[in-house]
Amino acid sequence: MVETITATYAHENDDWTITVSGRGGERTAKAPGIIAARDRADQLVDELAPDGRPTVVHLLNGSALEFTSSYMAARLTLPDIEPLEVPPSGSSKPAAAPAAAKPQLPPSKQLPKEVEDRKAEETPAVPTSKPTVSPRA
Repeated sequence: MVETITATYAHENDDWTITVSGRGGERTAKAPGIIAARDRADQLVDELAPDGRPTVVHLLNGSALEFTSSYMAARLTLPDIEPLEVPPSGSSKPAAAPAAAKPQLPPSKQLPKEVEDRKAEETPAVPTSKPTVSPRA
């Protein structure tokens, strides 16, 4: 017959209290969250049953379903992220990041300097006029 070990969880303020009992022993510990509490329960189970991995039933308010639901919700939700601070309008702008340099091409792929210079001269930075559209007759 397989003897199960029971891990009982209780939520107290910001901490969780874990009580693991079975095989004639009992261990208690605290943890800062349900995920940490579940990890701590595994450690307590190892203390009670060092010879192998026994069957462990995890209970929250006497219910394995309630424990599983709370545990999975904690595992699958994103942590709270501090809101982005936006400086008030009219404040000085942050310094601009330096422009990234072009990666150096191998010599076999580089254009001659004359071609690069001509390319830079022919390419305007900003268009100076709108393109005109000729009406069709």
